[in-house]
Amino acid sequence: MNVKLVSPLLKKAVYPCLSAAGFFRRGSESGLAVVTYHGVLPQGYERIDDAFDGNLVSADALHKQLRLLKANYNVISPDDALAWREGRFELPPRAVLLTCDDGLLNNLTDMLPVLQQENLRCIFFVTGASAGDQRTRLWYEDLFLVFRSALAGKFEIESEAIVLRGQLGSRALRRASWWDAVKELSQVGAETRLSFVRAASSQLGVELSPIGGADDSSCRRFGLLTLSELRALAAAGMTIGAHTMSHPLLSQLPLDLARGEIVDCRAKLEAALQTRVWAFAYPFGDAASVTPRVMAIPQEAGYTAAFLNFGGGLGANLPPYALPRIHVTSEMNLAELDALVSGFHARLQRYAGRS
Repeated sequence: MNVKLVSPLLKKAVYPCLSAAGFFRRGSESGLAVVTYHGVLPQGYERIDDAFDGNLVSADALHKQLRLLKANYNVISPDDALAWREGRFELPPRAVLLTCDDGLLNNLTDMLPVLQQENLRCIFFVTGASAGDQRTRLWYEDLFLVFRSALAGKFEIESEAIVLRGQLGSRALRRASWWDAVKELSQVGAETRLSFVRAASSQLGVELSPIGGADDSSCRRFGLLTLSELRALAAAGMTIGAHTMSHPLLSQLPLDLARGEIVDCRAKLEAALQTRVWAFAYPFGDAASVTPRVMAIPQEAGYTAAFLNFGGGLGANLPPYALPRIHVTSEMNLAELDALVSGFHARLQRYAGRS
């Protein structure tokens, strides 16, 4: 059985039927399913790329997803999750934890109101940039915007002894060239990366638009939280976790720089918020971006838990510094989410692998 070949059928026909029949809710699977978001698409923002913007969901979709989870699972708070990790709390059956990565402004302006209306709490993983007062954007998103808008053809970008060459043309080719650049630039420090993005903007003739005010939909889509906004999120009862200083691919970074990204982010956030930062999420968080050596750092740095971005669902193994999660995208329907959270999809994949 090839799950990849039948996945559209599962998504559009099989899972909706099983979910509607209550099939996914018949068991009492133990463990914890961690669900992660990247935010809510702000009202008025027009998507520029389905894949690029697909990590963000609509407010309406988030409402429906949270109501599904509340009706059929036990959504625990971040405080419960910490107590569980410290041996002070026993997980209820069908336990679910909510998380959100990157610390985009829309986490406060567009996602928080939905969480408050549904009376739920979430761990928001933010970068070190959110411990400051200046609004910034993620370096790799700026780089994507440059590659997306540049003229088609071969390119060569040079900055601080880094030379990257590639080809721009179709959307797929631009995305591939961008991702190759992300991997290459993740081998150097944050300032060198930012210098390269500025050089790419200049040498490819693409002017990056300035970051607007908080009432601007593009700012809410791309801008990162500032310290005052981060404090407002925490004051609303949300938990703040660390997501490195600058969001590189940690597997590509020299180990000493990777350690600094992880250690310094916690120290900076704790100093800014005057509270304990106990949770860490690996940037990108897929199998290719996290090595065993990287996974050893959060424990050394004093975190109580660290989260990946794949492999989640009830019944999954729960290594404390490699906790799996379900990454929710705008293309995921309710039945698919139900299948993933219940652990049914993972069991099906395991079965398919043995057949």
